[in-house]
Amino acid sequence: MDLKSNHTAPILADPPPISNSLGVHSSLSAFTSDLLQTLPRKRNVLLDDIWSSSSWLDTMKSSSPPKRKTKDINSELVSADIKEVAYRIWMLKYPSALASFEQITNYAKGKRIALFLDYDGTLSPIVDNPDCAFMSSEMRAAVRRLAMYFPTAIISGRSRDKVYKFVGLTELYYAGSHGMDIMGPVRQSISDEPNCIKSTDKQGKEVNLFQPAREFLPMIGEVFNSLVESTKEIKGAKVENNKFCVSVHFRNVEEKSWETVAQCVHDVIKNYPRLRLTHGRKVLEVRPMINWDKGKAVTFLLESLGLSNCNDVLPIYVGDDQTDEDAFKVLREGNRGYGILVSSVPKESNAFFSLRDPQEVMEFLKSLVTWMKSSAL
Repeated sequence: MDLKSNHTAPILADPPPISNSLGVHSSLSAFTSDLLQTLPRKRNVLLDDIWSSSSWLDTMKSSSPPKRKTKDINSELVSADIKEVAYRIWMLKYPSALASFEQITNYAKGKRIALFLDYDGTLSPIVDNPDCAFMSSEMRAAVRRLAMYFPTAIISGRSRDKVYKFVGLTELYYAGSHGMDIMGPVRQSISDEPNCIKSTDKQGKEVNLFQPAREFLPMIGEVFNSLVESTKEIKGAKVENNKFCVSVHFRNVEEKSWETVAQCVHDVIKNYPRLRLTHGRKVLEVRPMINWDKGKAVTFLLESLGLSNCNDVLPIYVGDDQTDEDAFKVLREGNRGYGILVSSVPKESNAFFSLRDPQEVMEFLKSLVTWMKSSAL
């Protein structure tokens, strides 16, 4: 399996038919050898070039558009109609997973489905305070039932402990910090990895704990403390320690202060050449510069679950954020499975299908359970 990142691959216009082979390489020997291979050093120079041209501020604005104020009810209605038309046109390229449910299940017949789910914006709504991103009891029940029929994992940018507290289900597997902190089942081929340690979960069950960025923990702690200090005067800014990455939320910051937030982040990480800066929905994230992402986390979990190199496995990944694109890309390349983008606005993606919001995600998960139960009759 080639673990070298390639973030410049073109986006395919139309979902090609999925082949019968997942093509997930079963050997994990390359994990360790390539894992700590840093990105090219010119990336740090590029960061300074980008900053001098204010492109990062433009990136923040484009990925986090502010709410527009409409002059009156008529213009608001017209704007809503235009947006709905644009969304429906976009869905021709990324059809609804609900409307395409029969197509998905027809292909899934005779196969073992494995579910991978993002958390924020997928299982819970995006909220102003990231500490209050609670999933509904109905969604929790739906995910619990899902895990009764399919191997299910949560892969989140949050710390693993934090996302577990939000979800509160012992039936799932959890990967935090964008896949840099994975708690999965014990499997010998995985256990031999140097970045794997045997541990126990909250029920005392033996598990494998995979943390490829463990050596970065002291550095991440330093950056977290520095960012807390440097942003403390910016009203609405919130710095979150997600163990192997640091998230700087600017959702509640006035747009005129976004550049100040960005500059604070840049001033801190410029002193850490082994860290990189990425962005999500109104959040800047500082992460270790290692060759690991949510896509590789999916591949690792499939191997851990004994589901790689199997013709009868269909992985499905549901997520809403830019970081989920790495997982979508892994499933699209080699036609391994289906990526489902959760979005209420049109945007380019490596996903095959779409869902509008967490409510539709819940409907889709419930439909999978219903389908599985009827198939077993």
